[in-house]
Amino acid sequence: MAKTRTTRYDVAEYLRSPEEIAAYLEACMEEAEGDAAFIARALGNITRARGMSQVARDAGLSRESLYKALSGERNPSFGTILKVVNALGIKFHAEPTVKV
Repeated sequence: MAKTRTTRYDVAEYLRSPEEIAAYLEACMEEAEGDAAFIARALGNITRARGMSQVARDAGLSRESLYKALSGERNPSFGTILKVVNALGIKFHAEPTVKV
C-alpha cells in the first residue's frame, strides 16, 4: 500500500482578496475570546499573505521585529498592532456585544 503524503496547511496561501482577509480576521477575533496572541498570530498569517517585507516597510518596522511580534508567542504592543493594521489597509469596527 502506498503511503499517503500530506502537506502542512498554511492559511496565508488562501487569503487572496481583501474580503477573504476581512472574513478571516473577523472569524479569528470571534474565536479568540480575549487571547491577544491568537489575534497577533492571525495578523501574522495575513501579513505573510500580503508579503512580510512590504508590510514591515509600510508599518515602519523591521521585518524581524514584525515576525516576532506576530508569531503568537508574545503579546505585541497595541501601537504595533495599529501600525500593522494600518499597513494592511484593515479598518476595525466596533459594535456593542450586549444591547442596553
